[in-house]
Amino acid sequence: MTDALPTRSRLVAAALEEAGIAGRIVVLPDAASTAALAAAALGVEVGAIANSLVFWSDDEPLLVMTSGAHRVDTTALAERLGRGGIRRATPEQVLTATGQPIGGVAPTGHPAPLTTVVDEDLAAFPEIWAAGGTPHTVFPLTFDELVRLTGGTVTRVA
Repeated sequence: MTDALPTRSRLVAAALEEAGIAGRIVVLPDAASTAALAAAALGVEVGAIANSLVFWSDDEPLLVMTSGAHRVDTTALAERLGRGGIRRATPEQVLTATGQPIGGVAPTGHPAPLTTVVDEDLAAFPEIWAAGGTPHTVFPLTFDELVRLTGGTVTRVA
């Protein structure tokens, strides 16, 4: 029941329902603010965790949905995307852009749509897990659903 979810997670749940995504938000007993913690809590490979990382590029936020098994190569990614540069957003920029705290940023439920990149390596997993708006919430979806939900550009990020 979504009424029991934190406010931010209710916004994410509404966006999932609107997009026709069947995965439901799961509340974890402990915070899963890293891919390793989330994978351990869910009993899945760390690569099946879709990390939501917010960067700043060309004066706007850039959401990168990357496999938990990867680190984003910001120099190579900026070159691939034709951007002037990519740097990690500050906690304040993340909260302003997404309305969600670092460690709990979902791929949706933001105040406004974000330019999004989706790690092509997430396609290797039949089910992936993403944060649900807080460090204690996650939800399952497929790679195709993630791309459709975010309107993201699929590319290599590592």
